[in-house]
Amino acid sequence: MTQIGGLTLEQARAGLQPWSERAPAIGADEYAQRIERARELMRRERCEALLITAGTSLRYFTGVPWGASERLVAMLLTLDGDPAVICPGFESGSLSHVLKIPGEPRLWEEHEDPCALVLDTMRARGATRLALDPGAPYAVFTALRALAPTLEIVDASAIVDGCRARKSEAELALMKQATAMTLQVHRLAAGLADEGVSTATLRRFIDEAHRAFGADNGSTFCIVQFGEATSYPHGIPGEQTLREGELVLIDTGCAVQGYQSDITRTYICGRAGSEQTRIWELELAAQRAAFEAVRPGISGEAVDQAARTVLERGGLGPDYRLPGLPHRTGHGCGMSVHEAPYLVRGNRVGLEPGNCCSNEPMIVVPGQFGVRLEDHFYVTENGATWFTPPSLAIDRPFAD
Repeated sequence: MTQIGGLTLEQARAGLQPWSERAPAIGADEYAQRIERARELMRRERCEALLITAGTSLRYFTGVPWGASERLVAMLLTLDGDPAVICPGFESGSLSHVLKIPGEPRLWEEHEDPCALVLDTMRARGATRLALDPGAPYAVFTALRALAPTLEIVDASAIVDGCRARKSEAELALMKQATAMTLQVHRLAAGLADEGVSTATLRRFIDEAHRAFGADNGSTFCIVQFGEATSYPHGIPGEQTLREGELVLIDTGCAVQGYQSDITRTYICGRAGSEQTRIWELELAAQRAAFEAVRPGISGEAVDQAARTVLERGGLGPDYRLPGLPHRTGHGCGMSVHEAPYLVRGNRVGLEPGNCCSNEPMIVVPGQFGVRLEDHFYVTENGATWFTPPSLAIDRPFAD
């Protein structure tokens, strides 16, 4: 039975039901473990305080899902005592409904400087060296520096990545749900990929399907490209209509309780040409080589090179030259679509069990087409395990 085309919108929508196998939320014990892990890394980095501002890292440590704005919302963690939660006074009621950890609210009013409150809290707790969230707005850094010119402020990446990069079983369960949902969305969207369908129709359906399955906010992102447009890794503006013999590239994902999926499928509408098939099969071989290279301790650049070696043997590249692979082989994924660790030259840090990465050594043939097959894996003691089964063939994008 064909996996591409043959479905009407009504038939595809009939497959949209709330997802039945839902992963549990992150529990209080795990939040406590994250705080203690951060403190371990703070001691290693010789920091007495850690400031995490609004965004994915604040949600990771506290459960507060708010995005950044001009008003500072942050967690100030010191080596002892409950974390201090810096928050506008008028948001205190909302904060109490989303905060998942024991915290000491430190509230500020609209005419006050919240960075002064951060510094006062540090002084009261005897903290003199501050690790600042790498995702913090530059304005936070400059405000702290203006108020405390001699304060030592260092990059908190080693602490934040040291916590977030190794996923727990609970986190893996949420990511497995998110990737399973997105893979099913891909299946249904492929069924709509008949000649004449528009990119807009597919994007709207993909968002609708993610919402129907219960994703946090529909599609986190969605790229739909046909034909020559597939040769641009992140697409080109404008709407397209699918024609016989063109490749379809769809890259999309969703979030489940803040944890992201990110899957790409590339397949043919109608009958594939010999060069399309050759490049598609090289892409699959490169993806497989990267996956098979993964083991604890191997560096991100070594995994990247495993994929590139396959492509170079196939006459592509080398390096980032086209036709070939114009970007890294993969990126970490978790509460952010892109996060550490990265599968890229220059990253000599060894992978660890619990790391989660995309595997997407895209091939671009300029002016003609591109092929990207993207699935994610997580590192185990014995190697790697797929979140989603890879594609089988240019006309069989799904394993079953």
